[in-house]
Amino acid sequence: MRILLVTQMWPGPRDPDLGVFVFDIARELRRLGHELDVCAIDRRGGGPAKYARLTASAIAAARRRRPDVVFAHFLFPAGGAGAAAAAAARVPLVVMAHGTDVENARRSRVLAAATRVVTTRAAAVIANSRWLADRLGRVPGQLAVIDCGVDLDVFAPRSAGAARAQLGWGDDGPAFLVVGSLVERKGVVELADAFERLGRGSLAFVGDGPLRERLAGRPGVRLLGRVAHADVPPWIAACDVLCQPSRMEPFGQAALEAMAMERSVVATTNGGPPEFVTPQAGVLVDPRDVAALTAALAQAASLPTPNLAARRAAGEHDGRTQAARMAALLEQAVAGRRARQRPASR
Repeated sequence: MRILLVTQMWPGPRDPDLGVFVFDIARELRRLGHELDVCAIDRRGGGPAKYARLTASAIAAARRRRPDVVFAHFLFPAGGAGAAAAAAARVPLVVMAHGTDVENARRSRVLAAATRVVTTRAAAVIANSRWLADRLGRVPGQLAVIDCGVDLDVFAPRSAGAARAQLGWGDDGPAFLVVGSLVERKGVVELADAFERLGRGSLAFVGDGPLRERLAGRPGVRLLGRVAHADVPPWIAACDVLCQPSRMEPFGQAALEAMAMERSVVATTNGGPPEFVTPQAGVLVDPRDVAALTAALAQAASLPTPNLAARRAAGEHDGRTQAARMAALLEQAVAGRRARQRPASR
């Protein structure tokens, strides 16, 4: 197929970590033999005008390249740009919801209306978890649950000792790691409070955000700032437990990547993690309950490192398999459109 992929998040020179999960899907679709053109926003910031530019470039690409299908990531605004491109090329639209887009539509009537336009136009909507699909509600076309999966080669098991030596992370008790933005939704302050109650080990944060100052200066806590996505695996390898106790987590990509590297996880009960975190792979917890979070840290630290059961559970979400499922859905949308356009036989 010729696929026009439209996304509001894509890795760029200034923000190489932005939308890596969409980049990985594109890579796997190409590996399956499909031809992709990408219209994307590849940097943070820039104001609302960037979405108008995305729409214009998507329409131009659709008219120039004549794709078989438009595949948009995020219901809005990228889904709106994708819908306009699909209309220009007279091809089907498939759109994938990732989480923030669904929540934005739930909080704003204007965005809800814009999102309905997209989902009504779409031949199919993909949600990255059953939890997210339930929050999205009914859509006119097909609704499929397919997550972005994990690259089992990139996130392959590595020696914790070698990784700690490489990164200068001392072996002074259980090593806990967070990969993500330092924002309220990620539950980072509650996690730091729980770690303080635990009273042992170390806690490192890979990421940045407005709550950095509330985490700085705490005993045993390291703030590493943003790192390139390619530099994340060594940090995961160096930890005993990856923590993702978000107040809401539509899927839980970092937890899945850690599990692929044979690391145990502490993850939220509110979102997608219960769909793939098994009791042998980690602990699910209410992120607002600091006492329960403290107990979860202790319980997860008691699990083995390496955790072979975590790798087995992550293997059910191989990125290549998930991309193949997406490709099958795209092909179904193309076949359905062609069948409707075929003249009826006399």
